[in-house]
Amino acid sequence: MFGSLGFTELILILFIVLIIFGAGKLPQLGEGIGKAIKGFKKSVHEADAIEAEAQAQAQAQQAEPVQAQAIQAPPPVAMSTPVVEQPVAAAPPAARA
Repeated sequence: MFGSLGFTELILILFIVLIIFGAGKLPQLGEGIGKAIKGFKKSVHEADAIEAEAQAQAQAQQAEPVQAQAIQAPPPVAMSTPVVEQPVAAAPPAARA
């Protein structure tokens, strides 16, 4: 049932819990455990939803800058000063053997 725990072991554990907490506290204990399990399940499902939403936002943000760059790109600037080409130094003559 629960791995290596058998029916006898579960009855023994239940009996010990009954002795420790008393019969009056068992309904409150069960209610608290139920709320804890429900809260855990809810947080697991919310975490999946939050994670999926974050991935969608990340993909949207990655697509946005590309479009913004295409729209906001400044036009090419014409150079106002002429470019002067520098002469390339001639290679030294090869040594004659």
